[in-house]
Amino acid sequence: MRFQHYIDGAFEDGSARFPSLDPATGQPWAEMPEAREPDVDRAVAAAARAFREGPWPAMTATARGKLLSRLADLVTENAARLAEIETRDTGKIIRETSAQIAYVADYYRYYAGLADKIEGAHLPIDKPDMEVWLRREPVGVVAAVVPWNSQLFLAAVKIGPALAAGCTLVVKASEDGPGPLLEFARLIDEAGFPAGVVNVITGFGPTCGSALTRHPGVDHIAFTGGPDAGRAVVRNSAENLASTSLELGGKSPFVVFADADLESAANAQVAGIFAAAGQSCVAGSRLIVARSVKDAFLDRLREKAEAVTIGSPLDMGTEVGPLATERQLRHVADLVARSEAAGAKRITGGPVEGPGWYWRPTILDCDGTTAPALAEEFFGPVLSVVSFETEAEAIRLANDTPYGLASGVFTRDLARGHRMIRALRAGVVWVNTYRAVSPIAPFGGHGLSGQGREGGLAAALDYTRTKTVWLRTSDDPIPDPFVMR
Repeated sequence: MRFQHYIDGAFEDGSARFPSLDPATGQPWAEMPEAREPDVDRAVAAAARAFREGPWPAMTATARGKLLSRLADLVTENAARLAEIETRDTGKIIRETSAQIAYVADYYRYYAGLADKIEGAHLPIDKPDMEVWLRREPVGVVAAVVPWNSQLFLAAVKIGPALAAGCTLVVKASEDGPGPLLEFARLIDEAGFPAGVVNVITGFGPTCGSALTRHPGVDHIAFTGGPDAGRAVVRNSAENLASTSLELGGKSPFVVFADADLESAANAQVAGIFAAAGQSCVAGSRLIVARSVKDAFLDRLREKAEAVTIGSPLDMGTEVGPLATERQLRHVADLVARSEAAGAKRITGGPVEGPGWYWRPTILDCDGTTAPALAEEFFGPVLSVVSFETEAEAIRLANDTPYGLASGVFTRDLARGHRMIRALRAGVVWVNTYRAVSPIAPFGGHGLSGQGREGGLAAALDYTRTKTVWLRTSDDPIPDPFVMR
């Protein structure tokens, strides 16, 4: 297949082209356009022009919502094709891409309904002859930088609220597996958004990502990726003083108390770390389990991990597919090896022989060690395990991380559940469930997990700025300030 950029309402090739590799085989399957600085300049100029001129700034919020609703319908109608492209380009299994893309449409529907409900406020000002109110206005041109994992979802939580607020966008798809977003641009075009409102490009960090995030025409940067790349984005934003919202991954704790429903907790843990081959920002990668039930719980997990079906991501029977890149496979192998050298014991899992970038669901018992698996993000299907005796120890272990994105707690004790909710330093706390999301609920973290929120009304407000309006109601002339009375 041959993909193109979408700039100013037209499909075009970039300054260069590069092959995209199928993670299941390691072989090229498609050709991608590569944006460099001149392409970025044209995309930002198109977005800036569309923000200032033409139909978009004159459009009512209700009309914007109708376009978003049309886009949601098109996502639903084209879900099968989008899912297949995402699976081919990233290795994410077809049963996951199909389910997730169906839910992506709900995010666009949510922001379609929210578009004409972003309200200002009237202030009860302390001056009798003044009316003062606040207007919520779109921040301007948004640079939305999206990673390869769950990219249509991670694009929706940026594109949806930005368009609802009235912004325009340049969306940069990751150079690893950009096909789904480049194909999604066809739906933007078909939905009828004015030219330049949404532009979709891809390219490499030094020649595309850097040029976009430091561009003087960009007003806000919405970025999802790793902490090192996030730091680079923040440094680049010093060039244009753009505001930022950053979602930078995590090392999320999954705490299981002795009174928990162990079967339910085991199923949630398997979904939380082995789904998407562990390539999820909220992966429950640190199991913190009560010592009294540790062995029994790990027996359940090992049985479930070893029963997982590994295979072609296009097969609906496959439960764990390949990692997205060979680079990621090497990272997982290296981190497992370093952790074992530090004393971690591998209970199950490891590499898969043959073509493609596969790694079996892996469990590392890290009790009594300082294995790097406890601190570093794998972004792969590897679970690190430690145990605890007391609730205070569980809290200490859970919070022993510079990340602060997600967390999970399994207990039947309602009072303990509430104590853990207060004590855990994370942007999301799931109690007796895991990995649940909704367009209605904000999502995000702090620390090395970033700043800002995606989802809900909070996300839409991130794409606005407040304008304060003063209106004098008195008919009396304003006194001369230099005449003493």
